[in-house]
Amino acid sequence: MRNYDLREKSLDELWELHAEVNNQLAHVIALEKAKLEERLQRLSAVLGEDERERRYPKVLAKYRNPINPEETWAGRGKQPRWLAAQLRSGKKLDQFLIRRS
Repeated sequence: MRNYDLREKSLDELWELHAEVNNQLAHVIALEKAKLEERLQRLSAVLGEDERERRYPKVLAKYRNPINPEETWAGRGKQPRWLAAQLRSGKKLDQFLIRRS
């Protein structure tokens, strides 16, 4: 490893060092990521787990658009446009809840 006295470096030399460090970090991170992905594949093979089993399960819809009942939202992620527009017009989120029996 090189020993640097950064106070004596010019701005151009510091930027060059910065670029060198970034390139080295990107390379090391890519190698580590590849190792981890390979390990995950081996573990998945041993456990008999395929790609579909690691996904999150479907979530039931929690809110429904009264104008178009086919449009629903589970309450996760970004609000859909229809709901955001209704909320801007002064309606409350509770008004769109799907009542379960």
